[in-house]
Amino acid sequence: MRTARETAAGGLVGRAGKILLVKVTNLQGEVRWTFPKGHLEKGETPLKAALREVEEETGWRCRSLGPLGVAGYRFRRNGRPVAKTVRWYRMEPVERTGRPDAVEIMTTRWVDFRATAGKLSYPSDLRLIQRYRAGLENPAPLRHKNTKK
Repeated sequence: MRTARETAAGGLVGRAGKILLVKVTNLQGEVRWTFPKGHLEKGETPLKAALREVEEETGWRCRSLGPLGVAGYRFRRNGRPVAKTVRWYRMEPVERTGRPDAVEIMTTRWVDFRATAGKLSYPSDLRLIQRYRAGLENPAPLRHKNTKK
């Protein structure tokens, strides 16, 4: 059976020492805390998809603070193997625009950054929160163009 390939995008939204998580039911019927993400629509860039999906799933319009990384994983949907690639972005909230998607999302919660790993169970989510933490502790230096005349 051929493996289906999917591309998605999402965001790790942080504010005041907390990270925004979504509570969902996965394909196996298990309840899990994770980060908001979703598929790319036709002609949509990964960043635009990530911003749209975060707003749809959480009710928060956000701004991107830059790319965080790419995660890949495999699973089965209706017995068919799927290879999924997700592009992740670091984000901050701009304004509350609505409520979480009641069909896909059970609830959302701002979780203290230090407690986030205890709520997550997917290995890719745990790696992402480590990368997010590393970026906070060691922010990339600003690079300025040489402006010699």
